[in-house]
Amino acid sequence: MTAGSFSGKAAIVGVAETDYLKGSASTPVEMMMDVARRAADDAGIKVTDIDGILPPPWYTSSEELAANLGISELNYAAISALGGAGPTASLQNAAMAVSSGLATNVLVLVGWNGHSFLRPREGSDPPRHGVTASSAMDVLVDFVVPHGAVMPVQFYSLICMRHKQLYGVRDSDTGELAVTFRRHAQLHERALMRGRELEMDEYLESPFVSEPMRVLDCCQETDCAAAVIVSSTERARDLARPVVRILGAAEGHPYPADDMASREDFFRVGLDHAAPRALGMAGVNVTDMDFLQIYDCFTYVVLLQLEALGLCERGASGEFVRGGTLSLDGGRYPTNTHGGLLSQGHCWGLNHLVEATRQLRGEAGARQVRDARLGLVTGWGDFGDGSLAVLAAD
Repeated sequence: MTAGSFSGKAAIVGVAETDYLKGSASTPVEMMMDVARRAADDAGIKVTDIDGILPPPWYTSSEELAANLGISELNYAAISALGGAGPTASLQNAAMAVSSGLATNVLVLVGWNGHSFLRPREGSDPPRHGVTASSAMDVLVDFVVPHGAVMPVQFYSLICMRHKQLYGVRDSDTGELAVTFRRHAQLHERALMRGRELEMDEYLESPFVSEPMRVLDCCQETDCAAAVIVSSTERARDLARPVVRILGAAEGHPYPADDMASREDFFRVGLDHAAPRALGMAGVNVTDMDFLQIYDCFTYVVLLQLEALGLCERGASGEFVRGGTLSLDGGRYPTNTHGGLLSQGHCWGLNHLVEATRQLRGEAGARQVRDARLGLVTGWGDFGDGSLAVLAAD
């Protein structure tokens, strides 16, 4: 099978997401079961028609989900353990499985209790299974935690502060991202931060958590789940919803992937490797995009990805975002039109794929990008693993 053989042959046919809550009464597995059923309804298929499951590497398994959903014939199961880059990398796996005939309808889903995990409370059942450990955790424990860095915002600040000092990124540049995505969240009925607009002055008054990151540079820890179903493009054209084709997808890893401090080039991340392959597979240029959905665990991570995508030169991302470039209100590249992880909620980026699908279906309502035909979704995980999907309306 060649790298480009699934281009255009697979499509997203069903999507679903929960509300984004700081405290859900449901466990991660219950939320994933809910979105799996609703994604099947959205596609116009029975949930038992699903024969491939790509779950997250935590809280559940494909076997547990299949048993509880009544899926008696599970032909394909796989896990992409790339942290936040995992869901978009799983879309690549789903496209390969469908286009090669390994499975007919592949379910990609994520669910977690991102808020309740660290804040257990009476009446809320803890999940039976937790997060799977990786070698990245070993590096953290052995070489990072002893220096006092214990949270992701501290890990990433290492490279972000270096970037800021080298290239003169302004505080208002990251503020532009926080304010813009918060404004977009006001247009999404499920966004956690709907009804809580953000102005630049408030952003700049937000205290630093780990410089250069402020409180308002950090994503929302939420309890939530999302799902997408992938089928062949040929089959998709006979189903219920407008067809959203997967034109290209790829994943990439920095070197060494598990250890940021040992890299020769801090700013060469996984997306630098993935972007040319995914865009090449799709046969398009990044400048052709009608919108972007960029993984935004932290504002500064968005700047690094804009450079990795080739939308601007290294060090120029701060200048690139000034003046509303990423805004729905007349910007050239409307970005994170649902509010992103910063203002809709953190579902490991699978909510970015849900939003991209709705944009390409023309179902995004007040936040609809006019004449949207082509868009991309990125993932960022662990310490800079990257993934990218290029999607198109049929």
